[in-house]
Amino acid sequence: MIELSPEVITVLMMGGIFFGVLTGFPLGLVVGSIGLLVGYGLLGDAVFEILYGRLYSLAQNYPLLAVPLFTFMGVMLQRSGIAEGLYDALHLWFGGLRGGLAVTTVIFGTILAACLGVITASVTMLTLIALTPMIKRGYDKALGTGAVCAGGTLGILIPPSVMLVIYGPMAMVSVGKLFMAAIFPGLILSFLYCAYILVQCYLHPEKGPAVPIEERQVSFMLKTKKLIIGLFPPMVLILSVMGSIFAGIAPPTEAASVGAVFAVILAIAYRKFSWGLIKHTALETMRVSAFVLLIGCLSFAFVGIFISAGCGEVVANVIMDAPFGRWGAFAAVMFIVFILGMFIDWIGIVFIMVPILAPIGPQLGFDPLWFGMMICINLQMSFMTPPFAVSIFVCRGTAAPELGVTITDIIRGVIPFVCLIMVGMALCIAFPQIILWIPSQMLVGW
Repeated sequence: MIELSPEVITVLMMGGIFFGVLTGFPLGLVVGSIGLLVGYGLLGDAVFEILYGRLYSLAQNYPLLAVPLFTFMGVMLQRSGIAEGLYDALHLWFGGLRGGLAVTTVIFGTILAACLGVITASVTMLTLIALTPMIKRGYDKALGTGAVCAGGTLGILIPPSVMLVIYGPMAMVSVGKLFMAAIFPGLILSFLYCAYILVQCYLHPEKGPAVPIEERQVSFMLKTKKLIIGLFPPMVLILSVMGSIFAGIAPPTEAASVGAVFAVILAIAYRKFSWGLIKHTALETMRVSAFVLLIGCLSFAFVGIFISAGCGEVVANVIMDAPFGRWGAFAAVMFIVFILGMFIDWIGIVFIMVPILAPIGPQLGFDPLWFGMMICINLQMSFMTPPFAVSIFVCRGTAAPELGVTITDIIRGVIPFVCLIMVGMALCIAFPQIILWIPSQMLVGW
């Protein structure tokens, strides 16, 4: 067995991840290989016992069962037909404003976020439904694509979110409380996005012209009827899932099963249900769930070796020794998460870094729920910060070629929204009850 100091092992293991990912290898393969090779070199045959124990314990983690259930719900809703009617209704209400279509896109994305919880599905749907009308009406490409990416990315924060389902067991924080804690931050980000769009288009009307009145000339009663019909299905779904968790009727996993059943009922009601839809939904659910659990198991095993070698203490000591006290240490954690988000998928960050970083929060005197939510809000930026920016590439890949949207347009468009996420984080730091108030009102802390 090799004798190395924890500091050297930390550099080798973390540096190995960056090197492997930046050279194009899949994250799961990189993490699993490093964990196995370094662990065998340090611990010999004992490494297999650690790896097996970690893999088995994660596979037996009950809250993670919500991942396939929420994925099933999101994919089924994506094809149920509720989206088009809702977007048309919002378009009638906000289209008359300068930047109204972009505002509609963000609001539509906020509602979808509470139904889908899967980033690729949200951004894809927004790109297909909202981007073409904006560009064809003369919207600035950067503003339009920025609204699509920012609005779609809310799906990973606003519950029910797959990221929160994974974060909870990794940090040993209640998933139900994380769901409730994410409501106000998600809504605040949505408000900031809409406010930015309206101000930008007020100052520069050519970036977001209003929809001509002849295209939205319908009576107030008809607009209201369309809005109620469009909002009713997603609102019932949201209340059935989130309401049951808040009221203490069901924990997140059981609430996810309720949402999955309701999504099927909606597909039947909108006459979109078929065996082809069931097949597609089942295959997509298995693909996403297998991807999450494979990376999760390998990352969880990697963390077991990392901590056994004393590397967790090395990272904690470096952060705790940061200047300016606990706020300096907090800033260091946020900076680490932000930088990692530019290069590594959020799943890897949650599975690898959260077990290491989460215990630091209470040591610094921060509420674990507040500390965890700040990490999750931070991870919003990872979807819009190149080179690893999922929302940017999904938007670019889904956009119709005739729109002429380029990666440069999208990057220019998302930069202001990334800055607004930082503003939202600053508000949550200044007013922590934005995060903590709703969870404190829960009847049962699932």
